[in-house]
Amino acid sequence: MLILKKIFFTFLSILLAYNAIKLSGIFLKLSPLEFSNLAIIVSAAAFNLLITGVIAFLGFVYPTSKLLPKSYYRLKNEAQLNSLYKWLGVKGFRVFLLLTFYRKKENKKYFNGTKSGIIQFDYNTRQSEFGHLMAFIFILLHSCFLLFYGHWSLFIASQIINVIFNFYPIVLQRKHRISVQRILDRV
Repeated sequence: MLILKKIFFTFLSILLAYNAIKLSGIFLKLSPLEFSNLAIIVSAAAFNLLITGVIAFLGFVYPTSKLLPKSYYRLKNEAQLNSLYKWLGVKGFRVFLLLTFYRKKENKKYFNGTKSGIIQFDYNTRQSEFGHLMAFIFILLHSCFLLFYGHWSLFIASQIINVIFNFYPIVLQRKHRISVQRILDRV
């Protein structure tokens, strides 16, 4: 069963990557003046979803977070992270997620009170953070590339969506890791 899931999710990642490449080709073929405001917003959102999906589906079946060193996940400045969390209003984003996407109990990946549960939760936060980080970086680089073709509006829309879809989740996962790290340091 696990092998079928790996094959299926890898295939979905490839399919999403293919569609992201096709959409990127459309950006390069068309002049910035050929995009309406609605087309800019829809295209930016679609590209963000496609790229984030490529990495997320791979992260569902492979330990992608291990591509970064353990030191990356070790928090060094909690006060700075807490300030960023508060300044960006990530708590409101967290509440939004809990009321919408993580409303169903089966979607929750919370600590279940056991040692293995905290280890699994730590792994889940790393996987999620890695996926959002890679998507954030790729979308940022791609958007900068689009600037060379004069797609300023597409750049701005894409980055606003990128911050919401990817940067906020990175900050949220790092905030979770403050508590996780404290627990794991005691165990």
